[in-house]
Amino acid sequence: MQLYNMSSTRRGTTAKMRPWVVGRYRVSVSSRSQSSRRMLSLLAGVAVLAAACAQPAASQQPAGGQAVEAQVETGALRGRQADGVKVFKGIPYAAPPVGDLRWRAPAKAAAWQGVREADRFGFDCIQNKPGWDPTQSKEPQNEDCLTVNVWAPERAAKAPVMVWIHGGGYVMGSGSQALFDGAKLAKRGVIVVTFNYRLGRFGFFAHPALTAEAGDAPVGNYGYMDQIAALEWVKRNISAFGGDPAQVTIFGESAGGGSVNQHMLMAPSRGLFARAIAQSGGGRDALALLSQDRPTKPSAETVGKAFAVKAGVTGNDLAALRALPAKTLLGNLDLLNMEDATYSGPFIDGRLVTSNAVDGFAAGKQAKVPYLVGANSDEMGVIPALFRGGLVSKALKQIDGDTAGVEAAYGSKSAMNDRFLSDFNFVEPARRLAGFQAQAGAPTWLYSFGYVPEAKRKSLKGAPHASELAFVFGNLSALDVKTTPADEAAATLVGDYWTTFAKGGDPNGSGRATWPAYGRAADTLLSFTNDGPAAAKPDAGPLDAIGKLQTRP
Repeated sequence: MQLYNMSSTRRGTTAKMRPWVVGRYRVSVSSRSQSSRRMLSLLAGVAVLAAACAQPAASQQPAGGQAVEAQVETGALRGRQADGVKVFKGIPYAAPPVGDLRWRAPAKAAAWQGVREADRFGFDCIQNKPGWDPTQSKEPQNEDCLTVNVWAPERAAKAPVMVWIHGGGYVMGSGSQALFDGAKLAKRGVIVVTFNYRLGRFGFFAHPALTAEAGDAPVGNYGYMDQIAALEWVKRNISAFGGDPAQVTIFGESAGGGSVNQHMLMAPSRGLFARAIAQSGGGRDALALLSQDRPTKPSAETVGKAFAVKAGVTGNDLAALRALPAKTLLGNLDLLNMEDATYSGPFIDGRLVTSNAVDGFAAGKQAKVPYLVGANSDEMGVIPALFRGGLVSKALKQIDGDTAGVEAAYGSKSAMNDRFLSDFNFVEPARRLAGFQAQAGAPTWLYSFGYVPEAKRKSLKGAPHASELAFVFGNLSALDVKTTPADEAAATLVGDYWTTFAKGGDPNGSGRATWPAYGRAADTLLSFTNDGPAAAKPDAGPLDAIGKLQTRP
């Protein structure tokens, strides 16, 4: 992974910025103070390889191959079959969330007459797709974007199902990204489902008028509601493709991994999945509250009202809000510009989302299902050494606890600067969530992904954020380097572990390194290294010290 150094004038500001894009994070040095923004806030974000590690994704065209049909609850579908895999794309799982359905829980999709062509993806949800990330799909965008895509083995019968939740900081991404093509996983005997969910202010928006309208129902976290609706669709319809609705594994990375962790906690998600995989999902983020302002974080309603006023809507005029052009709602929101003053992201509404993941797991509120969780070995390591110390210092100002003890646990300030941002945001939360899940008696598996493609080993000392995705899906063609037999073997191993877990709740199988089940007493994970996977111990000293810190709300 390379570093993106873009010297430019940001939209809507005169400040000269030099942002380095690292996974879902924006790291910048500016002539204008950024004290009003939470540096390195843990928004569960980009589920894509960074742009320097991937090739541009071509616009998706109708698939070739033999026509095949399937019957779902809303009508007949015609997809395509090629190379032993049946593919159905762009299937509506909910009604278009437009007009009066904007900012409501997803409604049931309408039925159709005849056979619906399912050979191309549906619209991507509305977002600003940055030019620095060519892994994003080239599909057109529309608010009418709630669709699923299915890859199924040709002769699937009661096959296990893997439902992918894409990342992108809750502001970008889609199920149509070429990186997430499910064909290679499907050839391993699982059905793969990807889908879109509402993003940005379309998916996460609060306002007192919406709260009053919702009554006792969940409000605001519409993107999560979409995810639940997609899982409900899978439960009702996956048997039409040869899938077993009782063997659903949800998996996701970054914002998708954070979503997986929230589904472990959200009551409406219970019974919709049997296993879960959270990749670099964090979990200690200080989420906004629905209505209550806090000293360092305004409520989601306060942020929503600020947006409404800026858009020219005062009072509680919901009709006027719902009539706003999509372009106005979108604004300049993207991973480099999270528009904190007018966009909250996911928040605690008290009904659907009740806490961040770490607090919810600590209270034992999570689903007690087999759980595979981990992070990459050098999530934030591509940040230049010159800036790490300053970024760590800035982050520590937003944290309560014995930060001096953390530095002592690392052994030196330079070691802390090198690793703290990755450990605090990704590695430590994964280990802590694994500990809580194991303590609850559920089979639990912890990993560290550190494999680096052979062509990148001179420039990378570890695996950056999202770099495992091409290996999980087996889509190494997304990498911008010539892959080697060793790279292919690594992808085969990762795919074996992931799909074996989806088939039985245990990633182990013959012919590969044993993955010990996690328990805090044993404290052992599987480390994916350049020399192959092997059982290893986390660096417990710094992680234990970090575990005592608290993000200031």
